[in-house]
Amino acid sequence: MAITPQWKDELRARITLSSLVQRSVKLTRAGREWKGCCPFHEEKTPSFYVNDQKQFYHCFGCGAHGDAISWMVDQQGLQFMDAVKELAGIAGMEVPAPDPGMAKRAEARASLIDVTEAAQRFFVEALGGPGGGAAREYLTRRGFSAAVMREFGFGWAPDDRQALPKALPQFGEDMLEGAGMRAANEKGERYDRFRGRVMLPIQDARGRVIAFGGRILDKRDGVAKYLNSPDTELFDKGRTLYNLHRAAPAARQSGRVVVVEGYMDVIALANEGIADAVAPLGTALTEMQLELLWRMVEVPVLCFDGDAAGQRAAMRAITRALPLLAPMRSLGIVRLPAGLDPDDLIKAQGKGAMEKLLAAPSSLIDTLWEFERDAQPLATPEAKAGLKARLMAHVETIADPEIKSLYRRELSDQFSEFAYPPRAPRAAPAPGQRNGQQRGAWKGAPPALPGLSDEARARLGALMGGGQRDSLLSAVLAGLARYPSQIRRHTEPLSALARIRPEAADTIESLFEVAETLDSHGPVAICSATRSQPAPSADIRYAFLDEGTDPDAACEELAEAVSLLVERPALEAALAATIARFDSDPEGSFAEQTRLRTQLMAVEERLKVFGRRKAGAGHTGDETA
Repeated sequence: MAITPQWKDELRARITLSSLVQRSVKLTRAGREWKGCCPFHEEKTPSFYVNDQKQFYHCFGCGAHGDAISWMVDQQGLQFMDAVKELAGIAGMEVPAPDPGMAKRAEARASLIDVTEAAQRFFVEALGGPGGGAAREYLTRRGFSAAVMREFGFGWAPDDRQALPKALPQFGEDMLEGAGMRAANEKGERYDRFRGRVMLPIQDARGRVIAFGGRILDKRDGVAKYLNSPDTELFDKGRTLYNLHRAAPAARQSGRVVVVEGYMDVIALANEGIADAVAPLGTALTEMQLELLWRMVEVPVLCFDGDAAGQRAAMRAITRALPLLAPMRSLGIVRLPAGLDPDDLIKAQGKGAMEKLLAAPSSLIDTLWEFERDAQPLATPEAKAGLKARLMAHVETIADPEIKSLYRRELSDQFSEFAYPPRAPRAAPAPGQRNGQQRGAWKGAPPALPGLSDEARARLGALMGGGQRDSLLSAVLAGLARYPSQIRRHTEPLSALARIRPEAADTIESLFEVAETLDSHGPVAICSATRSQPAPSADIRYAFLDEGTDPDAACEELAEAVSLLVERPALEAALAATIARFDSDPEGSFAEQTRLRTQLMAVEERLKVFGRRKAGAGHTGDETA
């Protein structure tokens, strides 16, 4: 066995870092952190902080930063293994036996870092040499200061297929290729991967060079504008954030971390003094990168270009983030003006314009709503139903049950306000008349509600008197009669339900009329327990029909029941439409069918759970009786 990252994470979790540091440094409580004078440099005003929750210490004066292990190494002067053994003794853990294979790989990894560090020095020297003139002119034209160019380590890769072997003869071909610096073609000919490009080192969280990014100076057909190192023993692009080692200390001061689309955007922001920016490396944000961001701040700000590609990138990030959401862990979204990236915006409007946008990001849920709302025209009821289905599909991916419930409710409310704005009240129909037919009558004395017409009361009597073949449908309609304040909240799904279930259309229309009639009288129940009323035919085992259920809880379960009634047939209709277009778009249709079937399975599972919950409630009631 070897000392794995997981083992070290457990070791850190068992150690209270502030207690360890207080053995040699006097600390005082400062909010959620501890502070004191830094042991790594002389100071009179405390700038050294320890955060037990995030398991690190940091000095804002000298930049010293680390965890419990690095504290024992850097401050106590121990070797790595000695530090690990001492901390393991404190934590009550056994140190794993060394793994010869793991040790050999660690040694090889260290050797590859020697390669990348040497290559970085070569690229920097090449930029300052005679062959780097065009690159220096390009960087000056971009407006990068000399200090920023030095800080970010700009270099130049000569347009020479064999420049690196000549410049770094101490390393063999295998090491150069293992570090991602060289490649081979189909004929077995080896060549420098980066040629004729402005070079940027990509560093790990400790600031060590592990990979490179290169940009061509002028657009050339068939040549990628940006080129990154391939994944190697040193570099995993899905687990690396560009500029993390600089942005992390800056984020602890600002309380913010900004995610932009590329490393040139990071440098453009740094050039204007915005130091807390990072970027993914040629891919959409991964789950691991999101976890790295959340370790720094609770709500990272994602900043995307204002073009269509930027909007798609924002949506991919949101899709990745939804399953990982947790209390106090979300994302903020900034969308730049159309056609502008951060560098363009700053040059056109100044740093202040950028800071203003970063200070007021949109929430994740608002961005999700706006993206799906604007994704396609919503001129028909079917298109509106499709919007609702897409929103609920996103909600189903959220793992945290409380957040899932809140997202479902807020998105449903936003949809109802958008798709079905309040209608103007209309006069009640003549007593006893609707389309020339007399509706059902109450079995008992109807509630004396102000302004409620005899016709409306008759319709509701028919509702409560029975006649619905589906128990859940009947229960939902009875529940809405019990809680009429909820009718307007569910206007959109009820309208869809009326189209799907014609036998319920008249009853639903009656509910709409009652809701309008009651608007001026407050949230009065149509069927009150204090008045003589008919017994509903719907199954009383549903919690929202039980007199003993808390009203707020009853309304939430009623909302879930309404959603279940409508979602399945809407998804089935969408699936049928997708299957119908298979011949014209087989690839897109197949992907859409897969997605819709997954959603249908989720709805089926919710129906089963809802049914079991209902049955359980009914069983309890039988025992009580």
